[in-house]
Parts: sequence; C-alpha cells; structure tokens
Amino acid sequence: MIQPLAYIHPQARIAENVVIDPFVTIHKDVEIGEGTWIGSNVTIMDGARIGKNCRIFPGAVISAIPQDLKYKGENTHVVIGDNTTIRECVTINRGTNDRFKTEIGSNCLIMAYCHVAHDCLVGDNCIFSNNTTLAGHITVGDYVVLAGMVAIHQFVKVGSHAFVTGGSLVRKDVPPYVKAAREPLSYAGINSVGLRRRGFSEDKINEIQDIYRTLFVRNNNTTKALDIIEADFRPTQERDEILNFIQGSQRGIMKGFGNH
Repeated sequence: MIQPLAYIHPQARIAENVVIDPFVTIHKDVEIGEGTWIGSNVTIMDGARIGKNCRIFPGAVISAIPQDLKYKGENTHVVIGDNTTIRECVTINRGTNDRFKTEIGSNCLIMAYCHVAHDCLVGDNCIFSNNTTLAGHITVGDYVVLAGMVAIHQFVKVGSHAFVTGGSLVRKDVPPYVKAAREPLSYAGINSVGLRRRGFSEDKINEIQDIYRTLFVRNNNTTKALDIIEADFRPTQERDEILNFIQGSQRGIMKGFGNH
C-alpha cells in the first residue's frame, strides 16, 4: 500500500506488499523487498538496496552521499538485509570507491539517531543503541551489541559477539566475544551473558575465557600471548577466530585493564 502523499520515482523498484506511509521520498535507483514498511518522512536516496520485511521509522535518511570530501560521485550503494529495523532519524550513508557500499546485515536493530558512515560493513543480528556513531570504513561482526552513545573511530574492527558499554570511545579494534568498557577502552571480561543466550556451552565459554586471560590478564605482551594460545589451546573455530582477528588487526587491539 502506497499513500498518495508519498513521492516515489517511477523507476524505483518496489516489491509486492510494501507499505509506504505519507510524505516518504524515494529516489530513482532504489530497490525495496517485499513486506517492508517505510514510515512517514523517510527519505531513501539513490543506491539503496533494502531487503524483505524491514521496518524503517519516521525521519530516517538512507543512502545519502558520503560525508567524505574524497567522494567524487562514484556509483555506490547502501545494502540492508532482511528483517532489519531502523528506528527514528537514523542516517546511513552510501559507500565510496573504497568498498563501493555500506552494508547492514539481516535481523539487525539500529535504534534512534544512530549514524552509520560510508563503507561500513555490519554483520547480522547486531543491535546498536540510541545515538551510536560509526565513522567510515568500520567492520562489525555478527551479534555485536553497541550500547548507547558509542563512538567508533574510522577503520576500526569489532569482532563477532562483542559487547561495548554505553558512552565508550572505540579507538582500537575490539576482538570477538569480549566485553569492552572503561576509558580508555579496555577488556572487561568475555560476553558470557550474550554467549549463553546464543547457545554456547559452558565448556566453550570457559575456553574463550581462558584464551583471553592469557591475552589480557596474565601480563603477557600480545606477541607472547599469541604464541602461548597457539601452542597450548587446541584448534577450534573460536580459538582460530580470535587468533586471526588479532593477527590481522591494522589499528591494534584494545588493551587489558591497567595495561595502557
């Protein structure tokens, strides 16, 4: 159902059963999957690719050009997966010639007034609480929870299943499965509550905890800790994910508490 007071460019590609409320503006190069609801006063600009059964609340602006002076009008996109909810006044900018897209995965909840800048890649099942801000070129894994007013520096990576507490300034990479808190941002244990909710066994949670104790608690530098983890822990998906994340970090990882 499309309200007559909405403006939709005749070449926009709108699937069946999409509900578009009054005063919505949808530009030419836009695709919207079936079952999606677009609330009043939403603006969806060229390059948006929105999945099925999404909900976009009033005042959101999707796929505006990047706030990046290097952007020269290249053809880029915003891609939003299925079943994702975008709350009031969220802004998601399209990509530049770095990644050519900004992407939000499926089953995500992006709460009011969040900003996701150009070339960010966000995984599935993420929750960003109100006023969280992602600068450009950030990579966020699956099942990441960012509490309110988190601000993340450009090019930072946040690993899957991580939890970052409210008001945090994230300047370094946050490895998978951890809680990050304090100022400057530090290791605050593993995200055991989130892991239990997602079906991780107690043995698996204990394994992850022992790995991070080696890295963050036992006064090893990062190089020594990685050597110990590789030698003393049998290969598992979680162990290898942690090792690969830290070894591939370009900005460096956050530190253990008291090690700044």
